[in-house]
Amino acid sequence: MPNTEPTLAAWNILSPEAAAAAILPCNGSQAWANQLAALRPFATPFDLTCTADIVWRSLPPADQQQAFDSHPRIGEQHARSATSESLALSAAEQSTAHLTADTQATLAAANRVYEEKFNRIFIVCATGKSAEEMLNILQHRLANDLSTELREAAEQQRQITQLRLRKWLAS
Repeated sequence: MPNTEPTLAAWNILSPEAAAAAILPCNGSQAWANQLAALRPFATPFDLTCTADIVWRSLPPADQQQAFDSHPRIGEQHARSATSESLALSAAEQSTAHLTADTQATLAAANRVYEEKFNRIFIVCATGKSAEEMLNILQHRLANDLSTELREAAEQQRQITQLRLRKWLAS
C-alpha cells in the first residue's frame, strides 16, 4: 500500500537512529522512540498513532519518567531533560493558559506540593486549557495515591504524544 503522507514516508526510510531522533520530541522517552523506530515502516498515520499508544503503555515506569522529565513545569520554560523542539512544543501547548502573576505563583506552589508527594512534575495535556483549569486539575490529582497518579500522568502523556504526533505528521 503506497504511503501518501510525506512526513511518514520520509521517516519510514531513515536509519533507526535518525528515525528515533526525529520522533523523540513527540514523547520524550528514548525507549519509546527507539521501539517505534524499530517497528517501521508504517503504512498510515493511523498505524503509527495506534502503535505509539501500544508502545507507550508497554513501557516500564522508568522509561515513562524520562518522558515526564522532558516537560517543563506548567507555567515554566525549563525541563529536566528536553530537546529544544520538545520545549518549543510545550510552550505552544501552554500558550493558551494566559498566566497571571497570581496564578503562576499558585501553580508554582501547587507544583512543589505535587513534586514532593509524587517525585515528578505534574503532567497535564495543556492544549486548550486555561491556567485555572490546569490548577484545578492539579489540586484534584493531589488526592490520588501513587499508582493512580502514575496511571493518570501516563494517560496525560499519551494524549500529549498523540497531539504532537499529529502536528509532526502535518509538518
